[in-house]
Amino acid sequence: MLGVRDVGLEWDEWACKTRAAAGQLTIRTDVAGYPVWPFLGMTQGVIASPPCQAWSMAGKRLGLVDQPLVHQAVADLAAGRDTRAELLASCRDARSLLAAEPMRYLHALNQHVQPEWVAMEEVPDVLPLWRQYAEILRTWGYSVWAGLLNAADYGVPQTRRRAILLASRTRVAEPPPPTHAKFAEPENLFGPGRAPWVSMAQALDWGATDRPVPTVCAGGGPEPFPSGSRKTLADARDSGHWQPQHGADSLVLEPQTRDAGMTARHGPRPATPANTPAPTLTSKAGPWKWALRSNNQANATVRSLSEPAGTLFFGRRANECTWVAEPAAPSPQDPPALVVPEPIRITTREAGILQTFPANYPWQGSKSAQFAQIGNAVPPRLAAHLLAPHLNLALNPDDFTLAA
Repeated sequence: MLGVRDVGLEWDEWACKTRAAAGQLTIRTDVAGYPVWPFLGMTQGVIASPPCQAWSMAGKRLGLVDQPLVHQAVADLAAGRDTRAELLASCRDARSLLAAEPMRYLHALNQHVQPEWVAMEEVPDVLPLWRQYAEILRTWGYSVWAGLLNAADYGVPQTRRRAILLASRTRVAEPPPPTHAKFAEPENLFGPGRAPWVSMAQALDWGATDRPVPTVCAGGGPEPFPSGSRKTLADARDSGHWQPQHGADSLVLEPQTRDAGMTARHGPRPATPANTPAPTLTSKAGPWKWALRSNNQANATVRSLSEPAGTLFFGRRANECTWVAEPAAPSPQDPPALVVPEPIRITTREAGILQTFPANYPWQGSKSAQFAQIGNAVPPRLAAHLLAPHLNLALNPDDFTLAA
């Protein structure tokens, strides 16, 4: 979208294949072992987003234990001393030292033709390290800003907070002005107001209670229908030609409340009187509001569809992030006992949209590999705001289209 040609260095096989499918040039390599000389004198800007697993609150956070070693590696590399091997031997998490790799590249590049700008991203706990980078880059003639930004302030339907470093040799480095706020702000003497944060319902083009009806897959557990199935079932329902399948492994639908909706479960189909009408399928699951639960831990973030999502992250299990139903305001017409719909796993398409990737982005690999790529990525909409000023581009809301 920004019209820039980039060369990516990436270790993960499926991330490389996704980039290739998206038309991006990528070298599959260990970034800690790849030489810098191919880029000397040919680099306008450097984007560095080291792996966050060693530092993330979703992991063991051994990066915090290793932080003094990483600071030492950065200081040594900035002075032209490569002490990575001996420092790595003392690290509790081998990935920790990858946060020092950008300095190896920056030091080598600055011995020739300095890059015009640098942009780096990590989880919030890496901010002290970014401030160390900032001090060094200032001695090399860069204007530098380092701090925390919330992706929701830039139109991302997710309150993803990240430590950001921006450096420039040609302009004052500063964070881009936020375009959104938790509450809408009117226009004033100092400029245009900010729009309210983008909700998940807006980004996904759902209503407050919309959610695809779950089906039962061979692997067990409720899964959203594949693309197109929701419309196919709705058309069949409306034409009166749809009937549930028979068999122990078939989809069994049970009414929640009168004709309000259906719930999926495994099990033999109960006997149905011949004169019983076919069940009604609907994407509005009765008197429920849907929310997104970030993981299966007791303290997991739960956000309603009318809010941005919490920070999306995915571990080895692809079903940590689920849609859960919460009762809406009670109504006198509602019966006293209701069957709560089962949680539904988020799809890669939905997760990608909540990261502001296009709905048809060509993710490659297994479902777990795709989720890992989405969770590790910087939301493109945030990235565009961060990079555009350094590419002398102006962005406005019309430049972005949230995928539906």
